[in-house]
Amino acid sequence: MAMKCENCGKGVMYGHNVSHSKRRTRKVFKPNLHSARIVINGARTKVKLCTKCLRVLKEPREATLKTQAAVKAAI
Repeated sequence: MAMKCENCGKGVMYGHNVSHSKRRTRKVFKPNLHSARIVINGARTKVKLCTKCLRVLKEPREATLKTQAAVKAAI
């Protein structure tokens, strides 16, 4: 199984741990994924989602529409 969000595609990133003496060791940054059962096209499906996508899905629909309208108005 891939370490990737099935909604936004957020995945593994690579970098370095840097100590006080500036010594670099390889580091893998993994996304914060959770299994969730959501309804897709009328069927309950188990998917792996990052926490940001889970928060967006749990928001009330009206609040999401209001924030989208505020963003469009600001542009």
